[in-house]
Amino acid sequence: MTAPFDSVSAENWASHYLDASQHGGALGEVIIEAKGMGVKASWGHIYGPVEFRIRRGGVTVLVGAPGRGRTALLLTIAGRMKPTSGSLHSFGQSNRAHQLFNKSALGFVDEVDEIEQTIRVHDVLTEQCRWAQPWYKFVGQANADDLERLCRPVFGPLTLPTLDAYVEELPELTATLFRIAMANIRRPELLVVGGVDNLHGYENARLLLERLVDLGSDQTVITANVNGEELVPGITDVIEVPNLTDNEFVRLEQGDRIL
Repeated sequence: MTAPFDSVSAENWASHYLDASQHGGALGEVIIEAKGMGVKASWGHIYGPVEFRIRRGGVTVLVGAPGRGRTALLLTIAGRMKPTSGSLHSFGQSNRAHQLFNKSALGFVDEVDEIEQTIRVHDVLTEQCRWAQPWYKFVGQANADDLERLCRPVFGPLTLPTLDAYVEELPELTATLFRIAMANIRRPELLVVGGVDNLHGYENARLLLERLVDLGSDQTVITANVNGEELVPGITDVIEVPNLTDNEFVRLEQGDRIL
């Protein structure tokens, strides 16, 4: 099990971060900025306007109620959805969803990466390995080495699933980390992960956040939580994001959460 946050000094984390960072640019540099950004569909308002800045490195936690608005916001940050109002400035350019798409991975969002339950870990791994290679390159069946190589960075010291396990039989945290690992095969600069509050129980949510903090040592990780998080080593910013849904429902959701 990874060390809890309160046992990790800021100095040690920063040293690890500086040694491990593999992407260009200064740590703490603003790489994404939303100004008056919103999304509206043909059938109505989804979210917005919202304004925030994402700084390079570590984990940024967006604080807002779960639902279609928050999911759509994460999709927009990952370049999977375009703003219909306002602007999203990212990596030196404005409103370039394609650029964000190429620079990001998106995991643990059911609308994008939900895995068919009646399928084995081996089959998912093989498929993702093939998608990650050029069409003309032959890729055989995934093996234990592939599982270790692709999943260990996300799982860290936690136990990997077995190749012959069915996804529907995996424990909740294991299944979540596996989905993130499959989404993050390319290890792009930006990793966007569905809300940690989508997990049941405090311990699973805590362990997931610890793993995201570790990934934040060489990627910029963005996730969400209705109740926010403490600013501890590895968490760069905790940002309140209003206008994701009706304020009345936000208050009810925050009052009912046990995390």
